[in-house]
Amino acid sequence: MTLRVGQIDYANCTPLFACLKKFHDCRNYIFTHGTPSRLNSMLYNGEIDICPSSSIEFAKYPQKYLILPNISISSDLQVRSVLLFSLLPIEELNHQNVGVTGESATSVALLKVILRRFYSYDNYYSKLDIPTVAALADYPAILLIGDTALKGGIQRPQGVYVYDLGELWHRFTGLPFVFALWLVRKETALMQKSEVETLYSSLYHAKRMASSCYKAIAKNCREDWISKNDMIEYWNTISYDLTTRHIEGLQTFFRYSAESGLIDHEPELKIFG
Repeated sequence: MTLRVGQIDYANCTPLFACLKKFHDCRNYIFTHGTPSRLNSMLYNGEIDICPSSSIEFAKYPQKYLILPNISISSDLQVRSVLLFSLLPIEELNHQNVGVTGESATSVALLKVILRRFYSYDNYYSKLDIPTVAALADYPAILLIGDTALKGGIQRPQGVYVYDLGELWHRFTGLPFVFALWLVRKETALMQKSEVETLYSSLYHAKRMASSCYKAIAKNCREDWISKNDMIEYWNTISYDLTTRHIEGLQTFFRYSAESGLIDHEPELKIFG
């Protein structure tokens, strides 16, 4: 039976999917491309079966999903592609209106946790119509993610403060931050258990192979705004693991999100298999 797999088209996911498709038979998978928020919605509505999904998606609807073990998209320190660009130092952002991307609910929740809990700020948030650095013309600070953030961080506009949310999280907690989990719908896990097990085995192998393939994968990247070496360096900042420390970081984020009213309650983690 076919599995419908969501594929995020950001550079942080490129190694996993490149190795999955290179080393494994993917003829029984239908890949749907999109941003994290779009794929979250499709997963929730049953339009796809499994995908790397915003970690906050599980916290909002834990009754719908199971988590694939030992695999995530995380940062142990810097993440480089979830960045706050600000015309003011972060120490002066209290009560300011911050423009936020609509592409990732986890990154927005993380920013709110950081500013509210760690800085004791009371901010306003507005969804960006055009999520680019140019939005600083309308806001004192903006949150960008993915390749847009990575590009903005490399080019680093003059006079703009840039804060890495993965680094800020680690500064205050000492823990990794889990931006995305691989989630599977519970009915898919029940009705197509063997297919999910096969895909998970392939993903786990792809994860273990990824770092040895960075150089070869980078040769096929056509972006003109980042060098091959910078792309490899970026991939080396990403953690694809889901260790006990990652889980501690995840549970801490869920607890802080619940205390901040961003989710109803801290969910119990439910792992596939």
